[in-house]
Amino acid sequence: MLEALVFLPLLGFLAAGIGNRAIGDFAAKLVTTGFLFVSALLAWVIFFRQWGGEGAYTVTLAEWFTSGTLSVSWALHVDMLVAVMLVVITTVSALVHLYSWAYMADDPSQPRFFAYLSLFTFAMLMLVTADSIVQMFFGWEGVGLASYLLIGFWYRKPSAWNAAIKAFVVNRVGDFGFSLGIFGLFLVFGTLDIGAILAAVPAHKGTTFDFLGSEVDALTTIAILLFIGAMGKSAQLGLHTWLPDAMEGPTPVSALIHAATMVTAGVFLVCRMSPLFEAAPAALALVTFVGAATALFAATVATTQHDIKRVIAYSTCSQLGYMFFAAGVGAYGAAMFHLFTHAFFKALLFLGAGSVIHAMHHEQDMRFYGGLRRHIPLTFAAMTIGTLAITGVFYTAGYYSKDGVLFAAYARSTEPALVAFSVGLFAAFLTSFYSWRLVFLTFFGEPRWAGSPHIAHAHAHDAHAEAGHGAHGHGADPTAGYHPHESPPSMLVPLVLLSAGALFAGLLFHQAFIGAGEAFWAGSLVHDPAFYAKLHEVPALVHWAPAIAMGLGLLLALRQYVLKPGAAEDFVRTLPTLHRFLYRKWYFDELYDWLFVRPAKRIGRLLWTGGDQGLIDRLGPDGLAGLVGAGAAVARRFQSGYLYFYAMMMLVGLAAAMTWLALKG
Repeated sequence: MLEALVFLPLLGFLAAGIGNRAIGDFAAKLVTTGFLFVSALLAWVIFFRQWGGEGAYTVTLAEWFTSGTLSVSWALHVDMLVAVMLVVITTVSALVHLYSWAYMADDPSQPRFFAYLSLFTFAMLMLVTADSIVQMFFGWEGVGLASYLLIGFWYRKPSAWNAAIKAFVVNRVGDFGFSLGIFGLFLVFGTLDIGAILAAVPAHKGTTFDFLGSEVDALTTIAILLFIGAMGKSAQLGLHTWLPDAMEGPTPVSALIHAATMVTAGVFLVCRMSPLFEAAPAALALVTFVGAATALFAATVATTQHDIKRVIAYSTCSQLGYMFFAAGVGAYGAAMFHLFTHAFFKALLFLGAGSVIHAMHHEQDMRFYGGLRRHIPLTFAAMTIGTLAITGVFYTAGYYSKDGVLFAAYARSTEPALVAFSVGLFAAFLTSFYSWRLVFLTFFGEPRWAGSPHIAHAHAHDAHAEAGHGAHGHGADPTAGYHPHESPPSMLVPLVLLSAGALFAGLLFHQAFIGAGEAFWAGSLVHDPAFYAKLHEVPALVHWAPAIAMGLGLLLALRQYVLKPGAAEDFVRTLPTLHRFLYRKWYFDELYDWLFVRPAKRIGRLLWTGGDQGLIDRLGPDGLAGLVGAGAAVARRFQSGYLYFYAMMMLVGLAAAMTWLALKG
């Protein structure tokens, strides 16, 4: 069963990728989507079996390699932690495959797209089921490759392939830290088997080694290096810059990679290695601070963005910060619970945004939306449910998981934990504000479609569009004669199913994930039932604080974008510097461009013109070629074709030979 679950997406990738146009669009979509739904069904079976007490097990597939004392096998490991990830990955991927049937219907390269989706899913499954850290790294790099292909799927767009390259390069920075962590694990533990490493952690507490010329605590250093890898994949502050640009890929890619799967790989890594992190308090404090800083940073930036997908992308970045600071305070179950529920409502929001973009002729700027709830009511309902869940409205999925994260930070009561609680509470207020801002700008108010370049171009023949373009508010038709349409069933069915998850996943699973019982997470991550019991004993003010923050954010968004239209523009005019700072994403891109990109280009240009062309080519291939050419030019002078010239040369040669013999004698 487990082997089929993992390798069916690989078979789908091979069928669609190799078959491509030979099997046609329909067959490629049918095979890949069918295999993913089978994998999703098997994942739910494994999940409920683990919940029922089946226990962890490992399936060895083959020996991979042996080098000295290092021996690595291909093996698939399953416990409760892995089972949760299997459900998240395969369920979201199957629904994304189904959604893409209609969303990508007009694309000429559908088999390639569905092949890439299945390849990504296979790599992610290899990552989470890995029994050794080397096999996990294989899946880790496979996910990076597949994400590069998916982000740059529309490779003829410069913005798409630039975003793909940026994602690939930034992730390599984190992956370098991860690889150093792998070397450190083998140096200290003598094995790369995850189970053996975690079992040996207590015996290696206090171990030191030389790192960069200093004697450092081994477990702390290794944990920090692994976390650097997690920062890259999960877009934490400092290595986050690739995530918003990755929105250049098709919207189903955003839902798959940046909502539920790839970006959660870092959270999974920290939770999988939780015994190691528990033995490294300094590393846990770093995880807490970075997670809290990311939650705050991304939430502030999301309040100013106009692109609907970028708002949701920064929301993802912020929610990942919640997951990390939950892990940082030792609430690994709460981190995984928020990962689980977040997969439903964030995939719902991304796919809902795709439905809006589909209805609005590929327009993504919310300033050109408005009044859409009457035209696409099912999409409006789905997006509203996703917003209710992410903002933590009572009894939705986000209410249980995000509040659980905040309560865990408060209950831990250490200085880093209390900082994370305070920052997380403010981020919850901002989350509510920017999420409802998205809903109000998109679905409420008067239509602002006439200002959209996409719609105006599509309806340039319409006289209303000609008059309305750029003339909104002066008697022109604000709709530009355009009539948005609801999405087809293959796009709406995933929205309905994800809406059910966004509403009920928290209610159904919160006792298992963050309850005081020991059975659910037994043996798969560090779980302290006594600590989780404290989550239900927080003071009343702390208990109600997330709801108050959510309500304040809703009221502010309602005032700014519904009750007093234009108030947001007044705020921008009042505090232009602050708005510019947030809109430009705290100037991280500009800073990195100045620190790294421009110097790298200058060095590359110097090595190219001075080193490669000026030195290597000049003295190497070009120089040798020039020398041969010069010699040939001299030789040509002796090939005149005149008999007397050849006779003279013979006499000169004979004289030279006689002279040499005479001198030698």
